Amino acid sequence: MPQIPEKIHELTVGQLAARSGATVSALHFYESKGLISSRRTTGNQRRYPRDALRRVAFVRAAQRVGIPLATIREALAELPEERTPTREDWAHLSETWRSELDERIKQLNRLRDHLTDCIGCGCLSLDTCVLSNPDDVFGERRTGSRLMVEQGGGRQKEGRLHREREREREDSR
Repeated sequence: MPQIPEKIHELTVGQLAARSGATVSALHFYESKGLISSRRTTGNQRRYPRDALRRVAFVRAAQRVGIPLATIREALAELPEERTPTREDWAHLSETWRSELDERIKQLNRLRDHLTDCIGCGCLSLDTCVLSNPDDVFGERRTGSRLMVEQGGGRQKEGRLHREREREREDSR
């Protein structure tokens, strides 16, 4: 009579990597960020619960659509008793993340649309370039690249393009 294999309740890091498609180093990283957890054996080897497979799949799917790991960690931490996300959890979270992704897509479209303009003029001016200085906030403040370097080149919503659109609307009235 053939033996029925014993159901595996825990996975080694190698087994989890092989079954999830994530590298061992990625799994260690996920664990260090609190996305998955393991217990240690007496020999100090990691053992992951079987539901870690679903958590890793959840993390990787969220990453593929551009969700930051910090946001993923917050979402997982909100689940009762840190349980594995269900289909309903994914549906709820994906709806929450949709507006964030839509905004990011709009930003990328704006960058794409201005890419040719910037290359065409060749200026790449930190004072006025729509790629390195969106909406010309630094040019308006007359602080240029110094402020941009200090602030790490952060995006600003109020600026030249917004003001130009407002002026065009006023002129058309």
